[in-house]
Amino acid sequence: MGRGRVQLKRIENKINRQVTFSKRRAGLLKKAHEISVLCDAEVALVVFSHKGKLFEYSTDSCMEKILERYERYSYAERQLIAPESDVNTNWSMEYNRLKAKIELLERNQRHYLGEDLNAMSPKELQNLEQQLDTALKHIRTRKNQLMYESINELQRKEKAIQEQNSMLSKQIKEREKILRAQQEQWDQQNHGHNMPPPPPPQQHQIQHPYMLSHQPSPFLNMGGLYQEEDPMAMRRNDLELTLEPVYNCNLGCFAA
Repeated sequence: MGRGRVQLKRIENKINRQVTFSKRRAGLLKKAHEISVLCDAEVALVVFSHKGKLFEYSTDSCMEKILERYERYSYAERQLIAPESDVNTNWSMEYNRLKAKIELLERNQRHYLGEDLNAMSPKELQNLEQQLDTALKHIRTRKNQLMYESINELQRKEKAIQEQNSMLSKQIKEREKILRAQQEQWDQQNHGHNMPPPPPPQQHQIQHPYMLSHQPSPFLNMGGLYQEEDPMAMRRNDLELTLEPVYNCNLGCFAA
């Protein structure tokens, strides 16, 4: 015998109401997931229990994007069909929408910073963890890309510096070779100019006997000074030895 049709009215028993809510909620979330996968549709499902607890489901795109898209679409339709008298009402709704969006962004920011996590369910914490993991993957990928580009740039600069260093070393070697050749050429020129000229030939002259007699006789100049000798005695010896060639010269004159 088949089950009879369920009468749609509020269940008075709290336990039965809670059990029915859990079953219907699970079935609703399952149907939302199936339609999103089978029909490639963007689905956003929001459910609040009688105690005010939030249950939500969204496709790969986040809930905020779907709601923002819905608000833009509904706002554009209202603008087309609303009369001019409802302009102030529309601005009021726009203000409330932006205010709610700001509050949602602030709450998400606190969650990303690890704050106000006590009111979150395990599923919400799991979704937050997945979002943070995805963000960390993007951050690491971007960091690795920047590091790779920086390494390539440094390698390119290193190669350019090495090429410039090699070119400068080659120029220095060529310059040293030119300077060495110039130095050898200057040394050869200076050696040729500094050679002494050959001595002139000596001429043998016949000297007169009188001139030979006037040549100074060799004598011994005892000008050295010993430590034990008297300086006055040494001076007297020098005078006597010096007068000897003069005496010989006078004798030669008398003999002539």
